[in-house]
Amino acid sequence: MLLYDLENYTGQLLATADFHDYCPNGLQVEGRSEVRSLVSGVSAGLDLLQAALALGADAVLVHHGYFWKNEDPCVVGVKRRRLELLLRHDISLLAYHLPLDAHPGLGNNAQLAAMLGLVDEGGFEEQNIGRHGVLERPQTLAEWTALVAGQLQRAPLVIGDESRLIRRVAWCSGGAQDYFTEAVKLGVDAFLTGEISEHNVHLARESGVAFISAGHYATERYGVQALGDHLARHFGLQHQFVDVPNPV
Repeated sequence: MLLYDLENYTGQLLATADFHDYCPNGLQVEGRSEVRSLVSGVSAGLDLLQAALALGADAVLVHHGYFWKNEDPCVVGVKRRRLELLLRHDISLLAYHLPLDAHPGLGNNAQLAAMLGLVDEGGFEEQNIGRHGVLERPQTLAEWTALVAGQLQRAPLVIGDESRLIRRVAWCSGGAQDYFTEAVKLGVDAFLTGEISEHNVHLARESGVAFISAGHYATERYGVQALGDHLARHFGLQHQFVDVPNPV
């Protein structure tokens, strides 16, 4: 299929025009016009690009691409090596950040809900990317975080009383620790995100709302896979997800 048809379809699917983001969403690096093979991954680091080249990819689909707000625009060093590989081998890069977090079916937060037994009841914060809801089966914090560890393949950092029964949960993939204050105001029992900051620990202890830091990469591994699989089915493409583990 044509690259620009793929980009247009994906942009409409994810409603990219509706988001105020920190980076451009869509086609970031233009490669060959025809796309038959798609490789997806969380972040467009050199490891992922080299794997995509070895797999014969025409395009790479990621959650974390390039050209972030306040990023140094100079094409030097690491940025030069990444762009050189893509341009030399005529491989396209498509990146979707907040729109991929937010999609109600394919998004990172929707995928987390399905994996962790969460029933979504609505959004919170300005763009409604953060979600809140209830557990399908109330359980102790220790029980639920054991499920989180098993599903995400990473032991989370947990601040809270592990014997406490958890019913209401707020969650947001990635680096959404600054949403914790708003989550506390919702009256939830626990908040799950990827990263944690020092001040979050004090708020968790003093509010009684548990904080689960499950890993930025670990919480954002699944949306891009779901999107890649959807595009492959819809357009008859070959698709492979490449896992490049990240401890953060």
